[in-house]
Amino acid sequence: MTTTVGIVMLVHTAFDRAEQVARHWTAAGCPVVLHVDRAVDRGREKAAYRAFRDRLSRDPLIRFSRRHPCEWGTWGIVAATLAASELMLAEFPEARHVYLASGSCLPLRPVPELIAYLAARPTTDFIESATTADVPWIVGGLGSERFTLRFPFSWRRNRRLFDGYVALQRRLGVKRRIPSGLVPHMGSQWWCLTRATLRAILTDPQRARHDAYFRHVWIPDESYFQTLARRYSKKIESRSLTLSKFDYQGKPHVFYDDHLQLLRRSDCFVARKIWPQAERLYQTFLNPAAIPAPGSEPNPGKIDRIFAKAVERRTRGRRGLYMQSRFPRQGAENGMTAGSYSVLQGFSELFQEFEPWLARSTGTRVHGHLFAPERVEFAGGQSLFNGGLSDSAALRDYNPERFLSNLIWNTRGERQCFQFGPADTQKANWFMARDNQAQISVISGAWAVPLFRSERPFLELRREAARLQRIEAEHLRILRSHWATARIRIWSLADFVEAPMENLQAVVDDMGPAAGSRPADPPQMVDLAGFGQFLQNLKNEGMHPYLMGDFPVEAPALPKAERTRKPYLVK
Repeated sequence: MTTTVGIVMLVHTAFDRAEQVARHWTAAGCPVVLHVDRAVDRGREKAAYRAFRDRLSRDPLIRFSRRHPCEWGTWGIVAATLAASELMLAEFPEARHVYLASGSCLPLRPVPELIAYLAARPTTDFIESATTADVPWIVGGLGSERFTLRFPFSWRRNRRLFDGYVALQRRLGVKRRIPSGLVPHMGSQWWCLTRATLRAILTDPQRARHDAYFRHVWIPDESYFQTLARRYSKKIESRSLTLSKFDYQGKPHVFYDDHLQLLRRSDCFVARKIWPQAERLYQTFLNPAAIPAPGSEPNPGKIDRIFAKAVERRTRGRRGLYMQSRFPRQGAENGMTAGSYSVLQGFSELFQEFEPWLARSTGTRVHGHLFAPERVEFAGGQSLFNGGLSDSAALRDYNPERFLSNLIWNTRGERQCFQFGPADTQKANWFMARDNQAQISVISGAWAVPLFRSERPFLELRREAARLQRIEAEHLRILRSHWATARIRIWSLADFVEAPMENLQAVVDDMGPAAGSRPADPPQMVDLAGFGQFLQNLKNEGMHPYLMGDFPVEAPALPKAERTRKPYLVK
């Protein structure tokens, strides 16, 4: 008698695909025992099951086992597996290994390869089996407690009762005693056991006691066979021959047609879970003329890196990307913005033609005041910018934080610089201060320079100066908060003008290398002659301008920087 592999299939739905796979197994000489979830006995599902059974009952290598309701996390799945395994051993003595699969599993390699692979390892059981202390994939917070508490309620149908009963047992200190001789192990539900090991589990004199214990263990299909195989197996390889991947929530990944090359690369014998409408996968892998890969060892690790990246992309997203499907809560963003940018406060007020000079010198995109109250001052005076961003102040102010994150996302690869000041909309202050991608440079009190140079009535200037100073003081408080993670430089106006070119060079250097170092003439500072007296006049009128620093009343006019300093390089 030729030995072969027996296939136990747990079927819940998609009977047409289950039939297609079952016939693929039997065509290679593998007997199949099918268990169909008793919960399908309703309406159209009941009729589909009867037709499914009528079609397959004529196959001499197919049997149907006694049915059990199979709800996730409950004993019914183990009971179904036990019933089908008993029938397999009783009806097909030629089955030397028994392979547990589901109706959504798909063979990836020719069946003769699997038969030969197992025939070369006649005493080896392939079942993932590890103690709870060594299992890193548990999702849901129940490790060893799944073996010491009782779980009479369905986690899916009666979640409140499930959680409440767990909490009650913890509070009362109730614990179940693990039967003597058992060391709980866990692993994948999908195993391939030798006939000898499976028979020993089924005929164990203590089986009634084991079944009674595991009946109230949570998710027993991942621990029943994994624990009992340790008692009888001669040799265990703690791995599954089935490719089965799970996401961060513990839900199985579903494979679609575009995963074809990924599945081929794994070299696994079987994959789960296949989308029923993945026609290309079924046609490719169930083709009798499929190209074999003789001698290849199943190696799902080849594609683990891809799945790890997929999980990270799904849970964390891309840096600085916000979208409806995974809008993050505050503090849990994967990067608040997609790239580095510079916020410059007070520079355009202190230097003439500052924005075009900075653009020429650094090769960066330099905007005006993006948060100006009248309109968004995009570089070049554009009314529309990358990503369809409008210069409308009303649209921007609807959600200034998302406006900024959209701007940085839609200009990835190009550093953005923009001006900011106390006259601008302040709603995005905290966002910028908390963003470690932001470089914020502030010359506090520089907003007073345009007031000094204007010809407005002095009383009006005093009121405006008091308003702007209150706004900037609040902004500086935010920037100095321990919550701020941006790269922040703050000078008072008096401190900055003591060495303006050196300070400006430090700001430009922080922007990173430009398209190449080039000599550049420094920008021309505005004439501050009389500015100190202007500040004194504000003081005399009862307004204390303290953010400018200690600016002398009789400050001499500053000489022109390009005539007194050597040329320097801006990187």
